[in-house]
Amino acid sequence: MHIRAARVDELSVLQDIERAAGECFREIGMPEIADDEPPSLGELARHQRAGLAWVAADDAGVPVAYLIADRVDGNLHVEQVSVHPASAHRGIGRSLLDRLAARAVSEGAPALTLTTFTEVPWNAPYYARLGFLPLADGDLTPGLERIRRHEAELGLDRWPRTCMRRALR
Repeated sequence: MHIRAARVDELSVLQDIERAAGECFREIGMPEIADDEPPSLGELARHQRAGLAWVAADDAGVPVAYLIADRVDGNLHVEQVSVHPASAHRGIGRSLLDRLAARAVSEGAPALTLTTFTEVPWNAPYYARLGFLPLADGDLTPGLERIRRHEAELGLDRWPRTCMRRALR
């Protein structure tokens, strides 16, 4: 796999990856997440223009996974990372997160942050294996609090969620 910046002409492919990856949630009783629409082309383009969108591409150059991020309170925040199920369990998600970590270090950001489901095996338990630690509610920065409020408005708190942080220095 080759990790590179996402291109504008492949943003719809990222939506397809998101839809395919979302199907895994249906299998564990979270059909609402599986049915959730992927990020809009406008949102993906915003990340791409900011230089905060990467893909993992196969040998033919076709994206099979992607990561988009934002800057939140001095850290780089993982907005979404998704791997097409046909390419899962190959370390691609880890490689995308490592690329984001390298970017964060180059910018002087002290950590990566994310929000995730606590009881989904490929969410919080996976991120914990990659060095992310859960943050107590009292340790959330203003930006993370804002993200969590927005997630609650969207109904994502129907299932247990947490914020996690991976220190980089």
